[in-house]
Amino acid sequence: MTLDPVIACHRFSVHDLGRIRQVLLVVYVEVYADRLVDPFFSAERFIDRLDSQITAPRWEAVVGYHSDQPIGYAYGALLRPNTTLWQNMDPVPPDAFIAESAGRTFFMFELMLRSSWRKRDLSKHLHDALLAGRAETRVALTVEHDHPRVRALYESWGYINMGADRPMADAPLYDVMVLDRPTA
Repeated sequence: MTLDPVIACHRFSVHDLGRIRQVLLVVYVEVYADRLVDPFFSAERFIDRLDSQITAPRWEAVVGYHSDQPIGYAYGALLRPNTTLWQNMDPVPPDAFIAESAGRTFFMFELMLRSSWRKRDLSKHLHDALLAGRAETRVALTVEHDHPRVRALYESWGYINMGADRPMADAPLYDVMVLDRPTA
């Protein structure tokens, strides 16, 4: 899929992870270079989170390339019906919102671009490429609470801030955002 005259996006499933694991790690380490000393943001913890996330149903990644160089990526998977994401939020959403059915919510775990590729709308293109062809009726993601500009970017794409969550004891506070998608 070509998103820009010089940027191509390639879709990968969990079965392709062996081919892209190093790409994901290299981009992560570059993007989080100034935070890698924080145990939560260390490269090792990123790999631990990735190894856990790929066990979720229908995990997929989209990697954007300029020639043969990765510029960034986005990946996510279905939320399981027994997810505790919603119950751990503050405030806890209403029961109808929490009721997760198979195939209702796609959770985007990561969306990142190398710094030299930012401010070109490419994050939106990676986002849209990842969601293309998916049937879920909503998308959820988290944004560090202390990053209001990133939160505002997602809001400009239609996401709504639903509340806060701290997924692990040593994690920063995150805002949980949701985008309702039109049904076909």
